[in-house]
Amino acid sequence: MTVTLAATLLLSVLIGLSLGLLGGGGSILTVPILTYVAGMSPREAIASSLFVVGVTSAFSAVRHARRRRVKWRTGLLFGAAGMAGAFGGGLLGGRIPGAVLMVAFALMMIATSVAMIRGRRGGAVESHSKELPVGKVIVEGLAVGLVTGLVGAGGGFLVVPALALLGGLSMPVAVGTSLVVISLKSFAGLAGYLTTVSLDWALVGSVTAAAIVGSLIGARLIGRIPEAALRRGFGFFVLAMGIFVLAMELLP
Repeated sequence: MTVTLAATLLLSVLIGLSLGLLGGGGSILTVPILTYVAGMSPREAIASSLFVVGVTSAFSAVRHARRRRVKWRTGLLFGAAGMAGAFGGGLLGGRIPGAVLMVAFALMMIATSVAMIRGRRGGAVESHSKELPVGKVIVEGLAVGLVTGLVGAGGGFLVVPALALLGGLSMPVAVGTSLVVISLKSFAGLAGYLTTVSLDWALVGSVTAAAIVGSLIGARLIGRIPEAALRRGFGFFVLAMGIFVLAMELLP
């Protein structure tokens, strides 16, 4: 095993840890790891991240569902609408220059991180049982799905704020429901990208296996960390990664 492969697999454990613990952040880690460590082109890294995050999210969602942290109606509606947007985004993303995609990816992360750090205005109480209105779920799902397919993000850093900040779900339930949405949208976005991009399936499979290990750890930790700390920590994590990616793309 080469040093590069070993480093890639070790860092891939963090992908699953992020998904299991935060319900997102997987692609925020996967795309930079595959681009800057494994040496993939941006479009190949984005497409690969959709597979890695999709499989890992589905695996982790099962564990969250067993702990009653998934709102199935909201998750499936959001996911179905997101799949349509993600497929279209994947078709479009395969035809856009890699540097443009990475800059858009970074800017989206920075904007979303601000919303997570600020939290809900007015201190609204979060609910463990609330299901979101169908119309609102579909509209938000289409919008988030388009971004998912376009820049390769599984959408957790968009879905979790939508469910927790706008929908009023508690952070653990938003995380669990987000994983269902992410898995559906990731596979739809991947289908769009595979029309123009070929993947190294051996490497992608290895990264996925390492990420699943991390997701097992993350799922065990989520109930032991205060919600406010988890949300703000997620926000600062996304902000840091967004600044890092933006710097890598824009600085000489």
